[in-house]
Amino acid sequence: MGQVPAATKAMRVLKFLASQPDPVPLDRIMRACNLPRSTAYHLMAAMAEEGFVTHLPDDRRYGLGVAAFEVGSGYSRQAPLQRLARRHLAALTDRTGESAHLAVPHGRDVLYVIEERAPGRPPLVTEVGVRLPAHLTASGRAILSALPTAQVRALYPDRQSFVQRHGVGPTSLSALRVILAETRQRGVATEDGEITPGFASIAACVLDHNDLPLAGVAVTYPVDSGADAAAIGDAVRATASALSRRVRGR
Repeated sequence: MGQVPAATKAMRVLKFLASQPDPVPLDRIMRACNLPRSTAYHLMAAMAEEGFVTHLPDDRRYGLGVAAFEVGSGYSRQAPLQRLARRHLAALTDRTGESAHLAVPHGRDVLYVIEERAPGRPPLVTEVGVRLPAHLTASGRAILSALPTAQVRALYPDRQSFVQRHGVGPTSLSALRVILAETRQRGVATEDGEITPGFASIAACVLDHNDLPLAGVAVTYPVDSGADAAAIGDAVRATASALSRRVRGR
């Protein structure tokens, strides 16, 4: 163990939770991280207070919190994902003739880190550095659809969590779940006018080596442009799959 035992234990817990597909009971954390019950209880309480862990009292389980996602997003923003993705995004724009972008999760928002604007297309609100509500964007819905149900519930605990831009979009967890179920069934996420009236987006999720969401790849196009949504969806899905393979080193 390192010279800062509490920090070492906390990092061990975070690594274990990140490897799990769903939130887990305290007993599993204790066994996996070799922690006494009293130590585990106090450690989880402190990590939950800082936002790195989410406690689900009804299920008696613990999962990663928003702060853990922000740390992961920060790593993605600091270059590795952008370096891998930039060429793929440029190819996606060439293939579809529409603007493409890459967004990473940031709490209940998504943060846009790459934009490839198609020639002749107007600037979009999804510029690099902009944050938008995940439940309203195609990229955010693609990311949320790949999260365990309990983590989505932790991100959206009440109706106040569902901000809106133009009076459209889900306003409850049940409505969001319907959208995410449709997203999983189609293999791509969509939004139409919920971010910018007159524009629609199609997105797919980039997955890491644990099959957890790392980013969303999306194409945005004017709804009156005659764009082939099915072809755009195929191109977006193929780009996200290629990036997932690159991230995993395959």
